[in-house]
Amino acid sequence: MFGRRSGPPLEAREPPRLTPAPVAPPPPEPGAGQAPFPSHGLAAPMVPPPRTVGGRVPTLDDEPAPPRIPTAVDSRRSDSYYETKSTIFGALIEAIDLAQLARLDAESAREEIRDIVNEIIAIKNIVMSIAEQEELLDDICNDVLGYGPLEPLLARDDIADVMVNGSGTVYIEVAGKIQKTGIRFRDNQQLLNICQRIVSQVGRRVDEASPICDARLPDGSRVNVIVPPLAIDGPALTIRKFKKDKLTLEQLVRFGTITAEGAEILKIIGRCRVNTIVSGGTGSGKTTLLNCLTRYIDEEERVITCEDAAELQLQQPHVVRLETRPPNLEGEGQVTMRDLVRNCLRMRPERIIVGEVRGPEAFDLLQAMNTGHDGSMGTLHANNPREALSRLESMITMGGFSLPSRTIREMVCASVDVVIQSARLRDGSRKITHITEVLGLEGDVIITQDLFVYDLLGEDANGRLLGRHRSTGIGRPKFWERARYFGEEQRLATALDAANAGDEV
Repeated sequence: MFGRRSGPPLEAREPPRLTPAPVAPPPPEPGAGQAPFPSHGLAAPMVPPPRTVGGRVPTLDDEPAPPRIPTAVDSRRSDSYYETKSTIFGALIEAIDLAQLARLDAESAREEIRDIVNEIIAIKNIVMSIAEQEELLDDICNDVLGYGPLEPLLARDDIADVMVNGSGTVYIEVAGKIQKTGIRFRDNQQLLNICQRIVSQVGRRVDEASPICDARLPDGSRVNVIVPPLAIDGPALTIRKFKKDKLTLEQLVRFGTITAEGAEILKIIGRCRVNTIVSGGTGSGKTTLLNCLTRYIDEEERVITCEDAAELQLQQPHVVRLETRPPNLEGEGQVTMRDLVRNCLRMRPERIIVGEVRGPEAFDLLQAMNTGHDGSMGTLHANNPREALSRLESMITMGGFSLPSRTIREMVCASVDVVIQSARLRDGSRKITHITEVLGLEGDVIITQDLFVYDLLGEDANGRLLGRHRSTGIGRPKFWERARYFGEEQRLATALDAANAGDEV
């Protein structure tokens, strides 16, 4: 069979001395009082007789049930399953030629592995049901070719985050809520191997010498890894998943993130080359919103993106994507975000988009916004638009620029036109809570005005928060002349007029 190592056939090799697994007894009839349990070739565990109190079996009314964390994936795998899998996996590594396997495409390699594993199971007389055998085959294929136990989670499009806290604990975020899963890794070494496989795809490494790493999956999902000795309980892996189908502003309207009139304003902001900052907390949807805004950039414009881990997925034909680089083992060769932004200015960009502004690159981005690169965009972490402007000022100060505070604020006012605030509410929903203009400086205070705000009204019986987006009644925003220049003033006026009555969400 292609992909095998050269040498004696598998049947001629002396298999490891294993105690034959006893055949599991047939499952009890329904109502026999025994819960189903996957045997994986072992006898089903004995069920102790029910505890009695005062001659009767206690009911749920006698004592409260302990609180239970909601489980999204309950694999119910016993230790014997992992022992069996480890035995088969070791025999597979001895029997297969990894060099030849690497030349196969993914589907052919998966079929090759499945054939060999089926042969190993037959030779070693391992007793398994068909369902258990299929599950084991999928697990081993995922270990060899993919990301091991993470594969079923990465295949689900409804999961927003995967959080691995050591080999035995995996959490996911679904619909804005965190849930615990029943998935676990064989040990911390398997988890570390998967982390190294992920980061090596983008030319990075993670080990004791470099225990923190940002990377990405082929679909653009963001990955953060931190390993021992910094992570005490084993490697910690966090994956911010991206949906296969990219969200659009129309879908955000259907989800209640923004009203149709507010979405029309955002489209005009994207088309009219308005300098925009998207602010919000962690997981509030900043990158998703930035992706939505970039859909309205003209296809003839040259766009350059700068990111720590490339997440943005622009649809325009003329896009240059840049990514930072960490230092090597000798501590040299690092390329920072500021280096990328400064280099962008020499690449004849029409728009510069910074994935996340978190340091002194804020100064260079503001300079670019104010020197002919209209329509540049970026995201940053802040709780509201005014705090976003304050953070910009703080990041410029932290960069070592000895400029007066008023000079920095004047630069912020001259560069940033609009701040869009996104938030994740306590019920898990995401809303665009502010569309705010930066008007200018009055004394030493930056003056802003809100075009749209989101008002909380209460919550329903299911705990879902109720609120409404409303226009503040501004009939002529500051970027009106820019909209007129691009021929969008009629659409802008129509959207503002339609929004004055507000819209229930």
